[in-house]
Amino acid sequence: MPQHRHRILYVTDLAYEARGRRYCDEDIHLADRLREEFDVALCHPLDAAALMDGFDAVVVRNSGPVLNYQAEYDAFRALARKHGVRVYNQLTGKADMVGKQYLLDLTAAGHPVIPTVDRREDLDRLPEAAEYVVKPKLGADSIGLEFVPGDRLPELAYGDILVQPRIDFAYEVSFYFVDRDFQYALHAPRPDRRWELVPYEPTADDLAFAQRFVDWNTIDHGIQRVDACRAPGGELLLVELEDLNPYLSLELLTPAAREDFAANMAASLRRLITAGESL
Repeated sequence: MPQHRHRILYVTDLAYEARGRRYCDEDIHLADRLREEFDVALCHPLDAAALMDGFDAVVVRNSGPVLNYQAEYDAFRALARKHGVRVYNQLTGKADMVGKQYLLDLTAAGHPVIPTVDRREDLDRLPEAAEYVVKPKLGADSIGLEFVPGDRLPELAYGDILVQPRIDFAYEVSFYFVDRDFQYALHAPRPDRRWELVPYEPTADDLAFAQRFVDWNTIDHGIQRVDACRAPGGELLLVELEDLNPYLSLELLTPAAREDFAANMAASLRRLITAGESL
């Protein structure tokens, strides 16, 4: 008898256009690698809710900003929860998966994040800066982001926006995890060319910084990317904790590192499926 193979619905927008990148290449590679161990079907995010019945797990990868289809995404989440569909990443995440509230929560709890407020009366909690970053709470891919001088902050319409000081950082660095295990790191040496990434060898302190946010989040099975910046004082500050559909920049890794990542992702999926969880 042939060995039973679990069925994976792999959600991706192969036509999504990103700045200087072909996200589809990453998903074509990963789906092909997962096919060695699973039966894999690809679908557009707008089709996921209708097709997910009958699959052992739904993998959400490069599906584009959900702001572009927020109602359909919310319906997908609600239906998956109702029917106990195993979704990867797990729908229990409390970072970018549900908006930017986590930046406020982490700021209030004293974690090393870029200071963030969302009320006019809290502006005095921010350090002085030449400019401030204003972005929507449900933003993604820099949609709606703008830089404003300090004297404009009182006149902004608060409620759905976040305000942060614009940090004069040395560089940005991203740490990639499968479940709670570190995989690799990449960084952008030039702040003005943040999409040009190269491999980065993290220190023990760097890894401890990134690990604290992955451990804070409530995802046991899934892929997370911790984005940080090196502040003028030398410390790392969290920019974003991406737990929905982080781009992985796998094309920058060696073939061996790409295989290690794919193998660890496949093992994570097997654990999710065989754990018998209803998420």
